[in-house]
Amino acid sequence: MQKFAFVVHPLEASDFSRKFSFTRNWPDRLVEGIIKYIPPFKVSHISGIDSGHNKAEGWFVGCPLTSRQMVAMPEPYVINKIIKTGKVAEKLGAKIMGLGAFTSVVGDAGITVAKNLKIAVTTGNSYTVATALEGTRQAAKAMGIDLSRTNVLILGATGSIGAACAQILAREVRYLTLAARDEVKLEKLSKQILKTTGLAVRVTANTKQAIRNADIVVAVTSAIDSIIEPEDLKPGAIVCDVARPRNVSRRVAEIRNDVLVLEGGVVEVPGDVQFGLNFGFPPQTAYACMAETMILALEGRYENFTLGRDLTVKQVEIIDRLAAKHGFKLAGFRSFERAVTSQELASIKANALAKTLQISKGVL
Repeated sequence: MQKFAFVVHPLEASDFSRKFSFTRNWPDRLVEGIIKYIPPFKVSHISGIDSGHNKAEGWFVGCPLTSRQMVAMPEPYVINKIIKTGKVAEKLGAKIMGLGAFTSVVGDAGITVAKNLKIAVTTGNSYTVATALEGTRQAAKAMGIDLSRTNVLILGATGSIGAACAQILAREVRYLTLAARDEVKLEKLSKQILKTTGLAVRVTANTKQAIRNADIVVAVTSAIDSIIEPEDLKPGAIVCDVARPRNVSRRVAEIRNDVLVLEGGVVEVPGDVQFGLNFGFPPQTAYACMAETMILALEGRYENFTLGRDLTVKQVEIIDRLAAKHGFKLAGFRSFERAVTSQELASIKANALAKTLQISKGVL
């Protein structure tokens, strides 16, 4: 039996109530004031993973800090708390640990954490990229969009996930825009893509304008607040939101019935898996970053797989092949914690067409 662990933490103070229901009505400030003093702990046992090639069990281990705390508090304090969480995983018997949500981006993206543990560490970013791109391809096909001829935007392109998405999509599309705050890094990435693929990409720090012009948006920033609002998207736009916390405002789902917003990186896990934790997904599904840790455990690859800011296309291709071998696959289309049905897809397409016609006639 292969063994792994995965670090979870509350994205927001209200998420703490998923494990401790008595805090449900507590003010956010009170919750954050208390949880920073709570030591890391075992959240739940994960059982039933069976790929046909191997079996695995694991644990969710909790690092009690919210996203805002991980950004605002001193970096050495946060990293030390993640390392202490890794020590919990070691004691439980895990041989590899995955870093979830903001624990994968703090500091040097897992390198220091790995140096201070006796077990392997991965951020899960390689499989996150693989599933985000596959989801984007499938969504474009479902919406009748030719991916190779449409305007694709990578939002947060200078991060490790964004840069990898950009390098892979540059092989498949004709019009690619990279958006991020650091224009120097954007220019460096664009030159690299031109050299390796021959595609001249657009770069911009004006994210709002870039979003308005995009037909497809792959959103992967580490912002703690929503940056895509209902008024930012054109009719028929597709957004694959890989970021946690989300880059897309929930208002988009409430107001815009002519755009498709997908949760990136949601996969089916093989076997009769029991997570022992409600993180808002249907049974037997998980985030791709969680799945990468499981895949490496099933394969017996107890090594530091995806760490730091440099994510290679080769890593994405390797984990994608291993995922297929062990029976992991995309869990259909999901948007804001719910499945997107074929009827809803048809409705979105019809609404987008109607709104586009209205705009062309000057009605809107």
